[in-house]
Amino acid sequence: MLRTLLPLAGAILAVSWVGSASASDFNRCADAGTLPELTGSLCTIASAPLDHQRIDDARTVDLFVRKFPADGPPRGSVWLIAGGPGESGASFYPLLPRLRTAFPGFDLLIPDHRGTGYSSKLCPLEEAPDSAEGIALAGSEWAGCIASVYQDPDRASAFNIANAARDLAGLIEAGRQDGPVYVYAVSYGTQMVLRMMQAAPLHLDGLILDSLVPPETTDQWDLSHRTQITDATGRAVLGEQDQQSYRHLLEAAEGSPPWLERIPGRNIKAFMGGLLDFPSLRSKIPELSKQLADNETTLLDAVLGELRAVGEPFTRYPQSPSSLPLVMAISGSENNARPDLKAETVAAEAAAAWFTSPLPGYLVDNPFPLYARDALFGGEPVRLPRTLVLHGTLDPKTPYVGAVRRIADLGPGADVTLVTVTQAPHFILLTAPQCFEGAVTLFLNGQNIGSPCSL
Repeated sequence: MLRTLLPLAGAILAVSWVGSASASDFNRCADAGTLPELTGSLCTIASAPLDHQRIDDARTVDLFVRKFPADGPPRGSVWLIAGGPGESGASFYPLLPRLRTAFPGFDLLIPDHRGTGYSSKLCPLEEAPDSAEGIALAGSEWAGCIASVYQDPDRASAFNIANAARDLAGLIEAGRQDGPVYVYAVSYGTQMVLRMMQAAPLHLDGLILDSLVPPETTDQWDLSHRTQITDATGRAVLGEQDQQSYRHLLEAAEGSPPWLERIPGRNIKAFMGGLLDFPSLRSKIPELSKQLADNETTLLDAVLGELRAVGEPFTRYPQSPSSLPLVMAISGSENNARPDLKAETVAAEAAAAWFTSPLPGYLVDNPFPLYARDALFGGEPVRLPRTLVLHGTLDPKTPYVGAVRRIADLGPGADVTLVTVTQAPHFILLTAPQCFEGAVTLFLNGQNIGSPCSL
């Protein structure tokens, strides 16, 4: 089925294809009986153009969509767009109870955007579910993956944000049914959804943007500066006395104490930076610093156990592993303000920081070919539906000040409500569920939403 939507005023390109994601195309998922949370889920695979702007190229990509039907006649539908760029929709599966509470009576539709999960991959052989490490890349598969990308650079360059955005527009239009249609997106997903509303604007009853990415042209908040963002957040978490204890910890780590072997990568700064993502673990940083500086590891044992417990639900699905080739291709092409970044610079910036992120290191000597940013990069949609933004003031990934700036760039005419979640980190659905559920309930009901909300 192929339809063309009338473009909105100022639209550059309206939806020009519709994938097979209508209600009649969904069938019981093959894995619906493997885990309780997948019970009752329905799946489909839609076909989209490899490159939406090259009509001479007949190649296609597959797009996997999982649907969790409402219990009874649906009020409407909600599309859930994961972050990344390498994450699949499986990152939402452990959060279904919260999503059901926030969106009662709605069908929940979760796509794997191109390059992730069960959708077509950048390296189709090496990232296949039946390959050596499943959709993750085994060490022996990297060379083949990189070689295949260079053998077909046109195909590789089609795995970009603009095409993923147009994929999403087509899926939503094909899946349209009675009742309102909402889109919820988190982190990188907010970048993709805003690009969709530029490239292929369509009617939505509302957008919910969780941990909004900063403006694309503001260099200080790009991925190459993620260590500076993480470090500023970490220092804000520490009080004056805690900062002194933390300095002692960093000094102790330079002596390679025995406990350092238990820290992933033996990198205490990156480890502590990772704890900032979880409020319960973040709160333990001051005491953990004191204990480790004294070579006491009791709390470290508890923290490592809690980290495993927090992460396990998000790794239990075959489609869970992030696509590192896609991360490197999109991040290097679109979200890196310093394409000539050197390892020496990354190391120097990490040495000056107390808390670090591994992301800048992934941008150095990127082995994948980069693509040119399209004409939409750095722009904003001409028109948006009613929009809710939820953002934490202690977000170590997408800084709060960047979200405020992005909302300002959307213009005074945009109907955007910002809910400031004080003390919250990234991913409000995960880290501040009560604030998320309360704000979304009011938003769906068309009621005024108070701000801020406290973690």
